Amino acid sequence: MEKQVLESSEERTFQYQDSLPSLPVPPLEESLSKYLDAVKPFLNQEEYQRTEDIVKKFENGIGKELHQKLLERAKTRRNWLEDWWLNVAYLDLRIATQIHCNMGGPGPFIEHCWPAKEGTQIERASINLWHTLKFWDLLRAEKVAIERSRDDVLDMSQFRMLFCTCKIPGVTRDSISSYFKTETEGECPSHLIVLCRGRVFAFDTIHEGNMVTPPEIFRQLTYIQKRCHSEPDGPGLAALTSNERTKWAELREYLIDLDPKNLTLLEKIQRSLFVVCLDDSSPHATPEDYTEVTRLGLTGDPTVRWGDKSYNSIFFSNGTCSAFCDHSPFDAMALITMLAYAEKKILENEGKWKGSDKVRDIPWPEELVFTVDQKIISEIGRTKELYYQKVSDLQLVNYAFTSFGKALIRKKKLHPDTFVQLALQLGYYKCHGRPGCCYETAMTRRFYHGRTETVRSCTMEAVEWCKSMLDPSSSTYERLQLMHKAFAKHNKMRKDCENGKGFDRHLLGLLLIAKEQGLPVPELYVDNAFTASGGGGNFVLSTSLTGYTRLTGSALPMVQHGYGFFYSIRDDRILVACSSWKSCPETDAEVLCRTVFQCFQDMLQLTVAAQL
Repeated sequence: MEKQVLESSEERTFQYQDSLPSLPVPPLEESLSKYLDAVKPFLNQEEYQRTEDIVKKFENGIGKELHQKLLERAKTRRNWLEDWWLNVAYLDLRIATQIHCNMGGPGPFIEHCWPAKEGTQIERASINLWHTLKFWDLLRAEKVAIERSRDDVLDMSQFRMLFCTCKIPGVTRDSISSYFKTETEGECPSHLIVLCRGRVFAFDTIHEGNMVTPPEIFRQLTYIQKRCHSEPDGPGLAALTSNERTKWAELREYLIDLDPKNLTLLEKIQRSLFVVCLDDSSPHATPEDYTEVTRLGLTGDPTVRWGDKSYNSIFFSNGTCSAFCDHSPFDAMALITMLAYAEKKILENEGKWKGSDKVRDIPWPEELVFTVDQKIISEIGRTKELYYQKVSDLQLVNYAFTSFGKALIRKKKLHPDTFVQLALQLGYYKCHGRPGCCYETAMTRRFYHGRTETVRSCTMEAVEWCKSMLDPSSSTYERLQLMHKAFAKHNKMRKDCENGKGFDRHLLGLLLIAKEQGLPVPELYVDNAFTASGGGGNFVLSTSLTGYTRLTGSALPMVQHGYGFFYSIRDDRILVACSSWKSCPETDAEVLCRTVFQCFQDMLQLTVAAQL
């Protein structure tokens, strides 16, 4: 760690951006052979034969042509996937992205300096916000340490999207506006937006060239809260961001036509550093059970969340807190770096402000009062009704498995992330009696503007091992052999993916080239094997490791009959956030989570038994 701190003072956060390698296009035959390997668990002999023929035909025919065109595209771009991915994965979606795509997670402060306690909301918010503003300051000065994986520099561009960034709804495709600038690039917006009881306020965080302090933020937030608690609620315009995208785009246009001043106010929200949400709920939370604070963070009161903003910092009435983010401009790790920085600083100061209590005479927050009519008011009502109907169908648990964690897993010479992925495969197999196609995020930030690649965790090796674990006639030795094979396979896949040798993004690229050229969709993509194995966004298990810190987060399942499964691995525990839809009779997040916890124990027992 010491090395990093020293470097950060000499290196600038974005200084290596121009020297990062371009995102590679893997060889066609390699990608196709990996794809064939990945579909095996979901097909019988006859179906596999058919798919193999389709793939061979693709490889020697249209696939070859499309691959050549993709290579051409890659010659003129440092990242051939970037624009495509943003559009296909996020901006083209017409569903309510605030519900289905946003990510969020609870603040871990209840574990140390800030147990849940009424009357602490504003005080804690002020300190937390100040540390977040300090991170913004460091980022503008390019003093945030460059992240590395082993010795490779990682792309840092996603950090620019944490602040002053917002998604704008469009009738057929959304767009992202980002106003962040480093100090050398120029002026950057410096105001915060505060949402409270259906109302919208703004205040600047820089006064006469200096950042506001926690006591000054406290004064601003107290002013807002006192006004909101003593006056009637506002219209709750923020709820409109939770609509399906085309609907929200049309309502936004309607608002702007109603009064041009509304556009000025919308732009003020878009440009703001981020959004502060003062939420009246008091979610129950313990270090072993974050369920309620995670659920409310992701699906709480829509009138105090701006779903399109890249970062919403939510503070609940009992002093607990949560982060809530639009997923399109960045992946979770950039957010986690920022939140971990703030947590470290808060801990160092025992959750207190140790600086001056002096409060300067700064301008009071201004209220952003939108011109609304009866149509908008009834649309807000309708939106809230639909929103609550949808989120009441969500089943989510966020529990800590406390028997062991990274320390013991590493001691057994096993990779902690693979350990959890295989336990999930076994847990799903136990609950459902069949393999579950699984998406695990691998990051490709070794490459210019790299984001993610899919690790398909449900391998033949994992399935063989799961079967042996459920077969009473299988010996401990056999089970252990198969487990090590499954580990080796997963570790190799992850490494390949991180090095630009995955196949999912490559297959997507080939499909998009075909679409751009107006060619028919190749047979490979309409073959049942493609969908059954998770292709085209059909993964039953949508999973991600959120790192090795106290920060954990979650998103919702990718498909109606699927699960979201997100986890962070600490030295002594594993935190899991598991979600499913109640309206799907065969999925149950609580049961899957408890089963996976049991599988953690079973896997450890296996390594212990082997040593006897």
